[in-house]
Amino acid sequence: ASAAIRRYLDLGNGLDATALNAIGTEYICLLNVTELNRIDPNSLKLVSLNPSACSEPTKDILYAKAKRAFSGQPFPAYYELIEPYLGIAPVVDLRALSTRNVNMNISTFLSLRRDSLMSLTPSEVRGLLGVNLPDLRRWQNKSPIWQWVRRQKQSELDKLRIGLTGGTQEGYINLAVPRHQLPSSASLAPVAMTLHLLPALLSSFLLMSVLS
Repeated sequence: ASAAIRRYLDLGNGLDATALNAIGTEYICLLNVTELNRIDPNSLKLVSLNPSACSEPTKDILYAKAKRAFSGQPFPAYYELIEPYLGIAPVVDLRALSTRNVNMNISTFLSLRRDSLMSLTPSEVRGLLGVNLPDLRRWQNKSPIWQWVRRQKQSELDKLRIGLTGGTQEGYINLAVPRHQLPSSASLAPVAMTLHLLPALLSSFLLMSVLS
């Protein structure tokens, strides 16, 4: 597939809507940076692509082109067109969308760039998910939602009224250690035994020092 695309381009053909439809989601990730930059943004209005499986540089280029291509569309048409490209969206763009009642589905939310997702406030998340906000409760114990919850104040999570727990209480700091990395009682046993024997060991050491 990659060789066929290269041959097509070497013959002087462009990456218009017809070519992009032929390449499709299955092979769009094969395009290199030079080839991606040859895509006319307006062609994206006529094709249906989902670059979620592509590398970040590929998604960056396609998102920028898609944003430019769809910018003149009114809501909700704009959101429906840009949604497949949002996995690489910066937090500033997500915050803008949170004010437009886009009702983002939970699968799109989970695919967002990690640093962007972690920067969102509970009120911004409510603005993004809209009617789909209750779905967040079912994912609260899974990554990356668990990490996001641990970063929020519990008082702010309570305002969402969906039963999210695990946020920080006033005056406390959550240490976001993944649950599978928490020490077991078995691994703590040697530490507890050492701490229990420490006074006796110190007394013995001091006695030997005096006698010597």
